[in-house]
Amino acid sequence: MKPVTVLLSAAEPQAALFAEMIAALGCRQADNASSDAEALVLAEGGDIAALSAAQRELPVIAMPSQRRTAEKAGLAVFAVLSTPLFDSLLHSLRRLSAQLPGHYAENNHDIGIVAHSEPMRRLQQLVQQVAAKSVTVMLSGPSGAGKEVVARSIHQLSARSAKAFVPVNCGAIPRELLESELFGHERGAFTGAISSRAGRFELADGGTLFLDEIGDMPLDMQVKILRAIQEKCFERVGSNTTRSADVRIIAATHRDLPAMIAAGEFREDLFYRLNVFPIAVPGLAQRREDIPALVIDISEQLAQDGVGELRLSPAALASLQCHPWSGNVRELANLLERLAIMYNGEMVGFADLPEAYRWEMDDWQQPAIEDVALQRSTPRAKFSAGGIDLKAEVRELEIRRIRESLEYANGVVSQAAKQLGLQRTTLIEKMRKYGLANKC
Repeated sequence: MKPVTVLLSAAEPQAALFAEMIAALGCRQADNASSDAEALVLAEGGDIAALSAAQRELPVIAMPSQRRTAEKAGLAVFAVLSTPLFDSLLHSLRRLSAQLPGHYAENNHDIGIVAHSEPMRRLQQLVQQVAAKSVTVMLSGPSGAGKEVVARSIHQLSARSAKAFVPVNCGAIPRELLESELFGHERGAFTGAISSRAGRFELADGGTLFLDEIGDMPLDMQVKILRAIQEKCFERVGSNTTRSADVRIIAATHRDLPAMIAAGEFREDLFYRLNVFPIAVPGLAQRREDIPALVIDISEQLAQDGVGELRLSPAALASLQCHPWSGNVRELANLLERLAIMYNGEMVGFADLPEAYRWEMDDWQQPAIEDVALQRSTPRAKFSAGGIDLKAEVRELEIRRIRESLEYANGVVSQAAKQLGLQRTTLIEKMRKYGLANKC
């Protein structure tokens, strides 16, 4: 889902609740006076009369109680929310995003790159610029960051997309077999070669050859790869016949190749041959704004594969955005797969996350989503000589959040507790403490 700029019309406590959900989905809330909104979310207490003429033209996502009011006012109701609200808002915004102009790549291809964050938007632009050219591309970035996804996107957007995309992990193949894997071999070329076999270069003829972890390639093999790239020809192992292949090379590595060159571990001439168009793929910690959309895409794939239906609460999703993600997108995918198996069809709350993934929002020093609405709903304290009553403010905040969670969960205490990351018994105790037990 590409980010949608949302105009929110609601009264408290709905306004704070929807602002949090909008932020958790990676979307931006527009200011009431702004003109860049792409959708209107109409919740309880929304003031239709205050809308400008331009805002009345926006597609509306409405609470059920607001549908008739919106239609009588001549608004275009795009979707009506249902419970659970978070899931319903997610799918409504996702459907709307697909229909908004300018929310796909310029050539209308879905190139598979989630690009809400500024680093990924820059990367997406580079991909679109280089895809149509046949130059060699060098992708750098940490393991698990999605370098193969970027390579496939370049291939899909190129004139070679009808031909094969052939990946080969240079670090995963034993060095004595790597030459045969890349260039093929003839029958009897070595023990076990019972028949002739085409290599990856031949299989990729007319298409793209993706050399993953090129930094792990042995030095003696680097010489042969350099010749194949320069001259576009090679020989199979055990053959004197020169073969040619029209192959575009995309290489990738997580290593520091200039440092390896200085240490004599990587050929400088091969580096410059590969590094024609370098693209740095950021780690997940540098693109936190992309996490909500990545969660959606991965969850949908898990459901299609029959692993399980995964649903994350806003609190759980916000916690994932605070995690450092040393394993990058691969770590996120593995976590979501585990959660889909454990909580198939259930709402995964903050407390359901493995302990290592439970983070408070204060742990996130560089927020990925600049959410003006949340800043307005929690104003800065106005200190004075008399100070502030912190206990009273914490009490007021707890009461408000408990009421919002109960409303979100339609009064089901166990579901509300999941939203808050609390045990059911703990929430009941707090409800009794604040006199809320008889109000839900």
